[in-house]
Amino acid sequence: VQLVESGGGLVQAGGSLRLSCVTSGSSLSPNYIGWYRQGPGKQREWVASVTSGGNTDYADSVKGRFTISRDNAEKTAYLQMNSLKPEDTAVYYCNARWGLASVWGQGTQVTVSS
Repeated sequence: VQLVESGGGLVQAGGSLRLSCVTSGSSLSPNYIGWYRQGPGKQREWVASVTSGGNTDYADSVKGRFTISRDNAEKTAYLQMNSLKPEDTAVYYCNARWGLASVWGQGTQVTVSS
């Protein structure tokens, strides 16, 4: 199973980006898909997640600005990021879980300039 993220880039503060995470190598939809990020000199932190039932949850720091979604038919998860701030600068990682099995993507860089 492989996850491939895309959609990162350089954006000015207040701008938007949409990250994508494509799953390949599994015929089953993940029970859980999460987006995490790791900023410069920081530990990796959870950003948002969505379950197979469609329940979503967000870190307080992104609530109201980011939206997570998934398209099971396309085996793709998205993270729509609006009103970006310089402190959102990080490498963003996708994580998918099937029961106890957990797979991470390689990450995509998001840089927000002030």
